[in-house]
Amino acid sequence: MKINRLPADDKTNGWSAILPDREPHPELQRDANVDWIVLGAGYAGLAAARRLAENRPDERIVLIDAGQAGENASGRNSGFGIDLPHNVGSSLDELEGSHRFMRLARMALDHLESVVETHGIDCDWKRAGKYHAAVSPRGTEQVLVPFRKELEALGETFEWVEGDALKHKLGSPHFTAAVYTPNCVLMNPAALTRGLADSLPENVQVYENSPVVEAEYRNGVCLTTAKGSVRAPKMILAANGFSEQFGFHQRKFLHLIAHASLSRPLTEEEQRVYGAPRPWGLTPANAFAGITMRYTDDHRILIRQGLNYRPSQRITAGEHEAVKRRHKQLFDQRFPGLEAVGMEHTWSGFVCLSRNAAPAFGQVAPNIWSAVCQNAVGVTKGTFGGILAADAATGRDNPMIADMESLGSPSFLPPRPFLDMGVRTRFKWELWANRHEA
Repeated sequence: MKINRLPADDKTNGWSAILPDREPHPELQRDANVDWIVLGAGYAGLAAARRLAENRPDERIVLIDAGQAGENASGRNSGFGIDLPHNVGSSLDELEGSHRFMRLARMALDHLESVVETHGIDCDWKRAGKYHAAVSPRGTEQVLVPFRKELEALGETFEWVEGDALKHKLGSPHFTAAVYTPNCVLMNPAALTRGLADSLPENVQVYENSPVVEAEYRNGVCLTTAKGSVRAPKMILAANGFSEQFGFHQRKFLHLIAHASLSRPLTEEEQRVYGAPRPWGLTPANAFAGITMRYTDDHRILIRQGLNYRPSQRITAGEHEAVKRRHKQLFDQRFPGLEAVGMEHTWSGFVCLSRNAAPAFGQVAPNIWSAVCQNAVGVTKGTFGGILAADAATGRDNPMIADMESLGSPSFLPPRPFLDMGVRTRFKWELWANRHEA
């Protein structure tokens, strides 16, 4: 099977640009025979490789990626390790489903925190919590009030913040109210992903900058690159949206592009004008119209806004410049008095969603297991998906596999061009209907 589309690193990722240079792992330049292949060095692949090494310490594992760890989607997100479901219902079944997700997410965060601490990964890992914020009174009533009730039903700790108190915490007068939950982790995602890749056990060989050009599934799995090949009896597929190129999960994934900018660091005087006492993270009441934001340890402000349907998984230079200008306008609206602060880095990342928000998890062939489609919650969902795929593949008894399977599987999508028309129409409607949250 020929692979026709691969990730393309445009070298714009701001999270990695502010880090020291890193020496990547070598390219695959030989023909290798091993016990396991893990395809994709994002959160799922990194977690799967680490767990395989734990479950099979005497077996050889190859983790192969088309690019460099931290430069593709896993290193380009907003740096939130989210422990709570985005949408919670009030029925007993829905609440139990939320408890299952929370068990999985918190297992993933505990696992990552242990790795960060054990290996001294310098990624600004911090359980700082996050604000789920509304701009308008309408957004507060429609989203935050029900969210507060759902958290009460789940028995979760939270804080309701509004008015001047919220302005003081965020340094911005733009928001009406927020629900603060304390267990979300904030980090530099590129630094975390790099550190995870560079601290894998000795029986894991990592190959970076090794795009697979052909895949063969006879007598095991054989992946061929421009300079070599790797063959193994079994594989864990962790290539997220690109897994379609390898013959799996056809017509099940929506490919979106999300845009982010990171300001230069605020000067000491600008920090006094700004006034927020400590770093924070904020998610919007409406993901289409609103903005995800961060105030980082090194006094930068992150703006993530703009979500577009992009089946090509590509971005143009002209679009990049337009996004940067738009983010500067949004920054100025939210932080009056800081107009001199520019956007130092602007980048985009691709998001893989399913129509019913379910992951593509489990055995997809007699010798292949899948851990893809994290539905924009990659840090936690990718991590627990990778861990549990490795457990399922090696026969390790883990009751959380049942929790994972309870999340369902992706439903089929309509054929194109009907899909394209439907998605774009839905996006326009969501933006118009939720314009009060812009």
